[in-house]
Amino acid sequence: MNTIELINRLLAIIELDIIPKTRDCITRGNGIFGAAILKKSDLSLIIAEVNNEVDNPIWHGEVNVIKKLWETTDRSNVPDPKDCIFLSTHEPCSLCLSAITWSGYDNFYYLFSYEDSRDRFNMPYDIQILKEVFGNGEDNRPLYNRKNEFWNSYNIQEMIKDLDVSDHDRQTLLNRMNDIIDQYTILSDTYEADTSKPVVYKF
Repeated sequence: MNTIELINRLLAIIELDIIPKTRDCITRGNGIFGAAILKKSDLSLIIAEVNNEVDNPIWHGEVNVIKKLWETTDRSNVPDPKDCIFLSTHEPCSLCLSAITWSGYDNFYYLFSYEDSRDRFNMPYDIQILKEVFGNGEDNRPLYNRKNEFWNSYNIQEMIKDLDVSDHDRQTLLNRMNDIIDQYTILSDTYEADTSKPVVYKF
């Protein structure tokens, strides 16, 4: 598995498996966040899910995909987390970082950073909670350790920028990524414009 193959597969799962579910979930008042679990061996999709915080405020996309995996899979067939790739559309919040850790995954990949969530999608809460509750992000400290004894995290946008490829190949990936970003912008605008959606939380 090379990096370009991996990036293309992760973008395909976001576009073909997570976004369609997201279009449905925002009509019920849920947020735009989704996640998926893949096999490392062949990059096949095990499960993809989206936010369901209307039913329960902690059913974020990452938590919900883990929950659904255990609900819909025979316990003897739940894949070893170390054999899996964990994909999140948005950089996981403190709740989801803990869920990924406690579930035993040794990696996660994400498309949108905390700053993207704050600036593109009007969701500053991930940064706020990490700063206010945990005291992170002050005195040049990171919001969390992106490489630690439990897992390594990877920003897909940064991976594309760091690829040692031709300008044409990089631009092809960027075009695909930007198309997905545009789709999320539309989804976010639709979510924000729905004044009838239930208020899940207020800070």
